[in-house]
Amino acid sequence: MSDNPFVGKWSYRSLLNDPDLSKAFNDLEFGAGTIVINDAPMQLLTGTIGGTGWSLDLKGARAYGNPMSVRFQGKGIVNGEEWIYDYEGWLVPAWPNGVQQVPAMVGSIVRTVPHSGSPPKDGGPPPINPAGVVASWYAVKAS
Repeated sequence: MSDNPFVGKWSYRSLLNDPDLSKAFNDLEFGAGTIVINDAPMQLLTGTIGGTGWSLDLKGARAYGNPMSVRFQGKGIVNGEEWIYDYEGWLVPAWPNGVQQVPAMVGSIVRTVPHSGSPPKDGGPPPINPAGVVASWYAVKAS
């Protein structure tokens, strides 16, 4: 068993940073998938993040602190295009009065390079997802 609390499988979701409370929660979705973090030497972070039709290799670092932190880049080829996203996050500390608390990470993500989006339902060319879009993310330990 690893002493690295980040090792394992995490259920990942990210949301657009939109302050409009009238916007439907589903309209805030930026991404969803699974993060798998491998056991690695101290200060290193490797693994993957992916979902249906996409997968990125993760490379970065982890650090002790209160809270512990991670910083990594996800990089890969999806539908013939390079995708690069940068992530920063923190391990949520255990609450002394928490009940059945599941380990979780919270953080921020930025799309580092542009890439095509999903084609519109009414047809036409897919939109370009621009670089520089920032969203918030969280991941809950699955195993």
